[in-house]
Amino acid sequence: MIRFKLGEMIEKKQFAEGRRVTINEIATATGLNRMTLSKILNSKGYGTGTETIDKLCQYFNCRVEDLMEHLPENVG
Repeated sequence: MIRFKLGEMIEKKQFAEGRRVTINEIATATGLNRMTLSKILNSKGYGTGTETIDKLCQYFNCRVEDLMEHLPENVG
């Protein structure tokens, strides 16, 4: 399963800039739909396209692996 680390990225940006960062702000800055961002943030296992990932990496000035990680699923 892919896990997005959007919450962690928002927290890092808030700490670095000393201010609150909202989903609406990210949506406006990236052109992404607020609902898409909310699903990435709150829905376990949510899938999205590479264009969305690219826009978020640009916004947070980060690499893909800073934004998401692969978690192995329990087999058995």
